[in-house]
Amino acid sequence: PLRCMSKVRERVKHEPEKNKSQWKTMGPAKVAVPSPNDFLQKRPKEPKLAPKKKEQDVKRLLPLLPPRTYHPVIHIKKNFINKNAVAVITGEPKKPRHFCVDTRHGDKYLLEPSGLFPKYIKKKNYGAVPKCVTRRKEEMKREEEEYQARVLEQLKKKAMKALSEEERTNILKALKKKWEEVNCAYQSLPVLTDTTYKRMHKEELELELKQLEHDIAAIEKHKTIYIAD
Repeated sequence: PLRCMSKVRERVKHEPEKNKSQWKTMGPAKVAVPSPNDFLQKRPKEPKLAPKKKEQDVKRLLPLLPPRTYHPVIHIKKNFINKNAVAVITGEPKKPRHFCVDTRHGDKYLLEPSGLFPKYIKKKNYGAVPKCVTRRKEEMKREEEEYQARVLEQLKKKAMKALSEEERTNILKALKKKWEEVNCAYQSLPVLTDTTYKRMHKEELELELKQLEHDIAAIEKHKTIYIAD
């Protein structure tokens, strides 16, 4: 008899095989067996030398015999006896060495390395000032001059500047104007200072008036005024 068949029956059958992986099977994985020729050898990482050449190969590398027409270069023989005789005749004679004998048996020793021979006073530069000392003195003198020049430059920069008459008059006018403003504010204070703020404000104005009066008196008293930068 006819029965109901699902349309996705065939697709459901092949889905497990499609999603199945080789490493998700039961039992050990099927891996290729290593070849018996790939066994572990002794010192496999060391560089291998080239094989030794046979004797036949060595014989082949030998140079060929020269041809019959080859004539070797014949070196001229030197007469060392005559050469030495000429060198002795034309050469400078040896200077006698200084010895010192200090015993009755005739024992002697060289005078030059003993310290008794005055060889240093015969030098050309004996008693002269070494060049390194002269060079060092010149460098110290130049450094001292550069230092003095820097000090003078700093003193010039820090030197006081004299105010001109016009600047002095402008400053005096500005101080008097400021004094009038502060005095006007001081006169406007209330008679009763019953709070802390009023007392502090009155003291500040009094101090400012006193300082302004001091500055005005100092500028009026001195005609020439210097200021530092």
